[in-house]
Amino acid sequence: MATRTTGSARADLITDAALDLLAERGMRGLTHRAVDERAGLPQGSTSNYARTRQSLLEAAVRRLAEREARVLAPGELPAPGAAPDPAAAPSTSTGQAPGASAPPGQDALIAGLALALHRYLTRHPELLVCRYELALEATRRPELRAFFDATGRQFREPLVALMTAAGSPEPERHALSLVAWCEGLMFSCAAGSYSRSVPSEAELRTGFGELLRGMLGH
Repeated sequence: MATRTTGSARADLITDAALDLLAERGMRGLTHRAVDERAGLPQGSTSNYARTRQSLLEAAVRRLAEREARVLAPGELPAPGAAPDPAAAPSTSTGQAPGASAPPGQDALIAGLALALHRYLTRHPELLVCRYELALEATRRPELRAFFDATGRQFREPLVALMTAAGSPEPERHALSLVAWCEGLMFSCAAGSYSRSVPSEAELRTGFGELLRGMLGH
């Protein structure tokens, strides 16, 4: 007998199955029937939840954003100005020259960003593949483009706030530079020529330290 699920649980089951298919088969492999089969649901279940392909893609974008938010765990990013974790690596691992010291808030921010990005790259690369599949599809579907961009704002706005708190004189521009650096690194490691060379957390701290020090100074 099939297990009964609540509406919310069934929605998660359907959208998680859609993301699995995107990661494994690409956009061509994402069909209502395939989602039903992957989710172990009766045929027609996905159509009842998302009748059109556009609505299925939007549901996949929403679910991807939920799962990315959990992976990146904004709550785990120390607020600028917070005392550095005594267990964190020494300042040389944040890209500082020996003997130099970043402000405590910058140190905490660098450590938090490196932790979140390393967790994403090493534990959830399939989510990155899904994001690229959906982003490319959005270039061909104006309705999806608008939805994709609106969903992405929930990640940009906290970064702008972090850069403001870190003392950036141009937080919008610096947040864009930070996003661009992260996006380039993630693509290279998830789908590019560095897929077998994912940087360590210490290397990511060095990279973030160099980037933030260049933008914000000491």
